[in-house]
Amino acid sequence: MSSTRMSPTGLSPTRAPAVEARQLIKTYPGDVTALNGMDVTVEPGTVLGLLGPNGAGKSTTVKILTTLARPDSGTATVAGHDVLRHPDRVRRAIGVVAQSSGADPVATGRENLQLQGRLYGLRGADLGRRVDELLDRFSLVDAARRPVKGYSGGMRRRLDVALGLVHRPEVLFLDEPTTGLDPEARTAMWDEIDRLAGEEGLTILLTTHYLEEADRLAERVAIVDRGRVVVEGTPDSLKGELRGDAVHLEVREAVGEAGRTLLTGALRQLPGVHEVLVDGRRISVRADDGAAAVPALLAALERAGVGVAAATVARPSLDDVYLRYAGRRYSEADAGAGEPLVLAGGAR
Repeated sequence: MSSTRMSPTGLSPTRAPAVEARQLIKTYPGDVTALNGMDVTVEPGTVLGLLGPNGAGKSTTVKILTTLARPDSGTATVAGHDVLRHPDRVRRAIGVVAQSSGADPVATGRENLQLQGRLYGLRGADLGRRVDELLDRFSLVDAARRPVKGYSGGMRRRLDVALGLVHRPEVLFLDEPTTGLDPEARTAMWDEIDRLAGEEGLTILLTTHYLEEADRLAERVAIVDRGRVVVEGTPDSLKGELRGDAVHLEVREAVGEAGRTLLTGALRQLPGVHEVLVDGRRISVRADDGAAAVPALLAALERAGVGVAAATVARPSLDDVYLRYAGRRYSEADAGAGEPLVLAGGAR
């Protein structure tokens, strides 16, 4: 069921978000905070990527939106239905592909799809046609009569997505859909997600910890850190907010706390340099012209007695966006691991 609401002008109705969550809070025993004011909005017919490291709160958000968990506080609606007041309606409107396969390993691919269809009320010829359609779409026809336990990782993930689509849901949740897949299988899954979003206009909420996956598949990205969204926008707009180039330097010896403050201040004085982060043996700088800034950066580090082992210059990436707003590098981030570092001259 799609709902409508009045536009801000009051002149014409607009479609309500397919998914909308506000200020979700969720804690677990041991005073572990999984969500700390999570806000999520997915417009109908779009793909939103929840991007964040493992443990950031992405899967907990999906569990709440798919009625598998209850928040301590906050509100959420999916396909116009409140997840707490009408969980049965939400379940009929959504498809879910969880991190772990939900297929019965002993049953065949066809039997899994038939069972899923029956659970949603499909019978007879309608069920047969839908199962055949999905087996063909996901290139599983030849394996349809084989037990799922003999499927490759890529085949099993394709079956998982097919199971989530049997009843033609309004909203599809993909929770880390390509984790554990080899590069070829991951690329094939990306192509299928592209097709679902582009040709069928399906609303998709995708959680991922792969930067490239979010950049490629999502129309909008919400970067999640420590149980909340720190920034949201299109991948291009988020990268476009970062001025100039990213310069990454690896130094020969780790910089201590006292040296970090002095070094940050010295590098910030260089012309065209806007943001500086010094973290152990790595220094990240944003500069108007990265290539032109490198000699000055090397000279400043030499004067400070800091030897440089390597230097790279690149255009802004989602990794740089995460670094700016979360205050730490994406590759090193995990839930509860240390305090964010402060970017000198940058927004938080």
